[in-house]
Amino acid sequence: MISTLYTIVVFSENHVGLLNQLSIIFTRRCLNIESISASACSKPGIHKITITCHSNAEMMEKVIKQIEKRIDVIQAFCYDDSEIVYQEVALYKVPTPKMLAENHVEAIIRRHGARILDVTPDYTVIEKTGHYDETEALFHELKRYDIKQFMRSGRVVVTRSPFEAIDEFLARRDQQNPQSS
Repeated sequence: MISTLYTIVVFSENHVGLLNQLSIIFTRRCLNIESISASACSKPGIHKITITCHSNAEMMEKVIKQIEKRIDVIQAFCYDDSEIVYQEVALYKVPTPKMLAENHVEAIIRRHGARILDVTPDYTVIEKTGHYDETEALFHELKRYDIKQFMRSGRVVVTRSPFEAIDEFLARRDQQNPQSS
């Protein structure tokens, strides 16, 4: 069975308990959620939940159908990496004395396109925006400086399509039921 990393985008109302309902769908199918992020989207009152998961296309179709059965879900979509533009944000907290003792750190930060967010006598916080492999590469280089804290966000995603998929869905729904507008 070939496993691919899929990105599932769920458009929903912002109601308590939906995230739990979504995680149960993955758990029942023994699928591990790799990352998750949620925020308001470009449409007022609609939120966008982005979930990544390793699986195959057939299983993802089943997952999308189950997600769309949830009452608070407006529409769900599944994408592979070729259909989206995505980024993650990673933060690294490194002891300042160790960084200052080595003159290579600035070059490492520059080479990785990272930036320093905060410097105190005790620690320095570095931010890197990019794909998983990019944030992971910086993590491995900074390990020798005794990383004290590390955090990577879930994917933030937009499609390569010139318009948002939910726009088409809402337009079709409004045409079929003009009273809902």
